[in-house]
Amino acid sequence: MDFKGYKKQVNDVLNLLEEDEINNFMDLLVNAYKNDKFVFVIGNGGSAANASHLAQDLAKGTRHSKDQPLRLKALSLTDNAAFITAQGNDEGYDSIFEQQLRTFAKNGDYLIAVSGSGNSPNIIKAIEWANNNGVITIGVTGFDGGKLRKLAKHTVHVPLNDMCTAESIHSIIFHYVILEIREKLKV
Repeated sequence: MDFKGYKKQVNDVLNLLEEDEINNFMDLLVNAYKNDKFVFVIGNGGSAANASHLAQDLAKGTRHSKDQPLRLKALSLTDNAAFITAQGNDEGYDSIFEQQLRTFAKNGDYLIAVSGSGNSPNIIKAIEWANNNGVITIGVTGFDGGKLRKLAKHTVHVPLNDMCTAESIHSIIFHYVILEIREKLKV
């Protein structure tokens, strides 16, 4: 495929996205801000990079000044290399996010799980724990959404069977949401 074909593919998929899902995603994050709740973000591989980037943008990119009193509290659980490697080594990789949630998450907090396939065991285990402990769950998926799309209470789905491009579209969605939230949170 040449670049022109790639641009067409991206635009075609963007046109398939459910705007209601994206608006709901945005509303949930605004509610997290207004209720002073924590937003945790998780993912693997390229989705881990997107999770890290999204958490940083939520925490810093949504504020209007360095002195803004209330901030959107967001943290990527993909960034704690020491914990992840210790947990993975000692108890298994499938518990690396769930165990961090057990430490940090409280009832009413939010969990955004980013997964192209929607079937990563560590993502599913974290979502199940969150659902059982009053954490509001949001799944951001590709392909057919896998188990994550069925388990998460809220979803943003990219209907595309191509991991690289699905991850790119996740990033486009995240940047759009950040820009809109920044406007919504202006005081």
